[in-house]
Amino acid sequence: MKRKQRIVLFGIVAFALIFAACGGDSGNNSTETDGNSSSSAEIYSSGEQGNSSPVVKSSSSSVTLSSSTANSSSSSIVVSSSNAKAQSSSSVTAGVVDPSTVISGTMTDSRDGQSYKTVTIGTQTWMAENLNYKVDSSWCYENRADSCAKYGRLYTWTGAMNIDTSYQYASATAVISTPHQGVCPAGWHIPTDAEWTTLENAVGGEDTAGTKLKSTSGWNDDGDEGGNGTDAYGFSALPAGSHYGYGNFNLVGNHADFWSATEYDTDRAYRRHLYYFSADMGTNSDNKYYAFSVRCLKD
Repeated sequence: MKRKQRIVLFGIVAFALIFAACGGDSGNNSTETDGNSSSSAEIYSSGEQGNSSPVVKSSSSSVTLSSSTANSSSSSIVVSSSNAKAQSSSSVTAGVVDPSTVISGTMTDSRDGQSYKTVTIGTQTWMAENLNYKVDSSWCYENRADSCAKYGRLYTWTGAMNIDTSYQYASATAVISTPHQGVCPAGWHIPTDAEWTTLENAVGGEDTAGTKLKSTSGWNDDGDEGGNGTDAYGFSALPAGSHYGYGNFNLVGNHADFWSATEYDTDRAYRRHLYYFSADMGTNSDNKYYAFSVRCLKD
């Protein structure tokens, strides 16, 4: 009887030991699984699947990659900034009108039946010839009719604006409208200084506007930067000269001056000028009693 008890007791102890051993293995397996799972997760997050390096190294690699990503992000900002500058520069270039898109046409002044060539450059439609409508305070160069036929008339500022001559020495702000028709046909107006600037920018800027807007013939020659223009936009500016009062005419063949509707002060107004010796288009102000050419701009 005692022997049977000892056998049973031994069996129970043995079973307990085996169970404990099995339980320990199970725990170890569970720990390994958790460890592998954790390691795998860290490796996967670092983008290095299959890396057999220790978890600590994998974590360090992850930091390095994160830093690399940050650098990449910083680089992206620089590129974006560069692109922004390129786009800004491109937008300036894009603002220049392609000469191939210029639209040529004609218009007739119903007041006297004269026809004029026109040209649309970007958003503006200009007369492509100088105005030749007779009013007081206007002249043909050297009082010759053939000069008017070729160059149009020369107008004082008050004549161009079609306002009283008393405004040659007084501010005309109270009688200037926007747009101001002046001596132009209905539906057209005397361009403001700002509208002249729009034209300059459309053809590439004031430094080269002279060359691009001057006619291809009629200008006196003065080396590489002067002489005739390319007339790339069909504006066909001719060197009509000017009238400075007291019967004095001068500089035909040398320069073209165009009035704007914008006053500088009580005695002067802004004008644009082109010279035979220069590639640019200049801005200046002159006495309102001087007489220059007029180019009308469509409303």
